[in-house]
Amino acid sequence: MKTAVSSANSSRLALVFADFKEITKARLAVSVVFSSITGYLLGAVEINYFSLLLLAFGGYCMVGASNAYNQIIEKDLDVLMDRTKNRPIPSGRMSVNTAMFIAVLLTVLGLVSLYFLNPKTAMFGAISIFLYTSVYTPLKTKTPLAVFVGAFPGAIPFMLGWVAATNEFGVEPGALFMIQFFWQFPHFWALAWMLDDDYKKGGFKMLPTGKKDKGTALQIIMYTIWMVIISIVPAFGFTGRLQLSVVGATVIFIMGLFMLFFAFRLYENRDNVSAKKLMLASVSYITLMQVVFVIDKFI
Repeated sequence: MKTAVSSANSSRLALVFADFKEITKARLAVSVVFSSITGYLLGAVEINYFSLLLLAFGGYCMVGASNAYNQIIEKDLDVLMDRTKNRPIPSGRMSVNTAMFIAVLLTVLGLVSLYFLNPKTAMFGAISIFLYTSVYTPLKTKTPLAVFVGAFPGAIPFMLGWVAATNEFGVEPGALFMIQFFWQFPHFWALAWMLDDDYKKGGFKMLPTGKKDKGTALQIIMYTIWMVIISIVPAFGFTGRLQLSVVGATVIFIMGLFMLFFAFRLYENRDNVSAKKLMLASVSYITLMQVVFVIDKFI
């Protein structure tokens, strides 16, 4: 009997944990934390591991809170889409009140954690939550410009790490912000291309032209080019302490060309297979690019 009860409790806890990961979008949150940590490593003169822990915890809380608020706001639309109908709220596994409690708790914990680093970091974290939940989320059913608005909170994590390390906002974190800002357009539009039919069920307008056409593909190419250019600007000495060697810039440029190749393939084929390859290439690019920046600094 005790074994059966223990097994049931374990299963229940596993389901609760799974729903927590879903409501906070754990994989996305972890990738955001990774961006913040790389930004911190680039900005830090001396690495403080307690500060890194605060940044990672606060960053996860900020992203988790934003996603929880988003799923509360969009609960009636999530029911309509295949990719979201099994989320905790629309499926009935989690009440709105529980989700709101999680969102508010994560907001408080995240802001306090980031404030202990410095007030500027907490301020940018708060701005990120506000823009994502109060501007980007409502705009998604109104206009494709929502993606432009959403790119602002999405670009904050990379530069947030630098601000956390230095308590300063200048050209260096500005450059990190711009890299991730322009990266988001080809990444998200590739994803939106794949999910366009499902998005339309919920009334979301995510592609820039509203269609999977050459116009959308061309904009993806243009933003990819800008992303590559901005990624190697630190090699030319215009970004203060944020620097990049010729070797590092060459590696990043080559990676950017690979991503651009998949953008052109999408323009030629205009199919979901090409969109998926571009999306995967974009994930690889942002991760490896940040790794190259860090390695380049320390060697």
